[in-house]
Amino acid sequence: MQIVELDIKLPYEGRGKILSRLYGKVRGKIRDIHFFPPDSEGISEIKMEIVEEDAPRLLSEIRKIIKNGKITFRVLSEA
Repeated sequence: MQIVELDIKLPYEGRGKILSRLYGKVRGKIRDIHFFPPDSEGISEIKMEIVEEDAPRLLSEIRKIIKNGKITFRVLSEA
């Protein structure tokens, strides 16, 4: 089991649609989440910590959902 930090940067306009699909994938696994307001370019940032068994598989599924944004992946701990 791993604790993974995801740093997601999305355009603010489509954030709700993407977050609803993303929440369907990580429901029950979220440990901590922070939403940041959009910057001057309209890019919103979301940081979340997730407890996951197979983190690379989850990352590939999330990349399919997030097409217009960027995602940064970091493993915080392994158990």
